[in-house]
Amino acid sequence: MAETHTKGPRVGLFVTCLMNVFRPNVGFAAVKLLEQAGCAVEIPPDQTCCGQPGYNNGDYDAARALARKVITTFERYDYIVGPSGSCMATIRHDYPALFENDPDWLGRAQALADKSFELLSFLHDELGATDAAAGVSHTATVTYHDSCSGLRGLGIKGQPRALLAGVAGLKLNEMEDSEVCCGFGGTFCVKYPEISEKMVDDKVRNILASGADTLLGGDLGCLMNIAGRLSRINAPVKVYHTAEVLAGMADGPGIAAATKESN
Repeated sequence: MAETHTKGPRVGLFVTCLMNVFRPNVGFAAVKLLEQAGCAVEIPPDQTCCGQPGYNNGDYDAARALARKVITTFERYDYIVGPSGSCMATIRHDYPALFENDPDWLGRAQALADKSFELLSFLHDELGATDAAAGVSHTATVTYHDSCSGLRGLGIKGQPRALLAGVAGLKLNEMEDSEVCCGFGGTFCVKYPEISEKMVDDKVRNILASGADTLLGGDLGCLMNIAGRLSRINAPVKVYHTAEVLAGMADGPGIAAATKESN
């Protein structure tokens, strides 16, 4: 991808697995927001999964192999930024732990961890963005889901709300228990489906009670889980990644809607 802001920080965009397969629009929105903020954005073609699934399931050898690939690919950039709290928390916190007994890789892992950021927190905390130039095509009432990894792993709470406050035509109605897990949790929903289903049902009930017509968040895993449940009960609530709204790229079908419409 051509660099349009050569004087700004050189940012390597981490393309998450879910974004790449299910919601590329989030990546396009991330590039737009970063370039608008003055960054020179590159998308390395040879990147791969961050290794979180293996790490969380105890396959540390597989996680290390993927971590080495990510480190080698991204360590040349000023920053590595991704639109996912869970992936970026893995790089920031788990990579140094993976290599704590490997001096050849520990320094490189820590150096990458120190310059790894989730997209919304990077825009707000590192680049000083306080508003968004984009608006929404209609008056939207939104509510926000705080993902576990972003909130507890990276301290992401006020940043997306501060950015959304600058979006014309948007009103935020906070739902009850916005910080409570939606039940996805990666393999948690596979290992404990009954518990996961109860948790997402609770989340959906709170979303509907908020009166919002749109749900926003910063992690596609959570958003796909909730959007799937909303779709199954035909709830009139659209779901978008926050980056899509901030970039003015939320006019198309929401998450899960495109799949439902094609069936």
